[in-house]
Amino acid sequence: MTTPAALDDRAALPPVRRAAALAAVGLARPLTLLPPHRLRTVLTLLRRGAAPAGHAHAAAARQAVTTVSLTCLGPQGCLPRSLATVLLCRMAGRWPTWCVGVRVTPPFGAHAWVEAEGRLVGEGVPEGYFTTLITVPPHPGASPR
Repeated sequence: MTTPAALDDRAALPPVRRAAALAAVGLARPLTLLPPHRLRTVLTLLRRGAAPAGHAHAAAARQAVTTVSLTCLGPQGCLPRSLATVLLCRMAGRWPTWCVGVRVTPPFGAHAWVEAEGRLVGEGVPEGYFTTLITVPPHPGASPR
């Protein structure tokens, strides 16, 4: 059984923002194929020189990504969605915390998500719902903008 889904209102994004979001989604796709240790290494390199992203900035990036990509909008799109979100933030010189972990409550399920300012971005679940296994936070010593 499939779950019906639709893209958000495509007119809501200005053309430049839409192009950046599409680029982030396109760049995220090959990253989803990397093994976890290599993906962490790539993201650690990409975060260099970026300031920590605020929650509002990360939420806007996530919204843009889910507006342009049905894959990222869907329930199985957590990895490409989280990667595209951090990449879109990086294009603006910012970096949220990228996380991979598991649900605390049954049934077991792996999940990838983004946090900013210590809070989940756009997940709609309470704090503590996930146990974090891998994180790529903003570079230590990076100052907020």
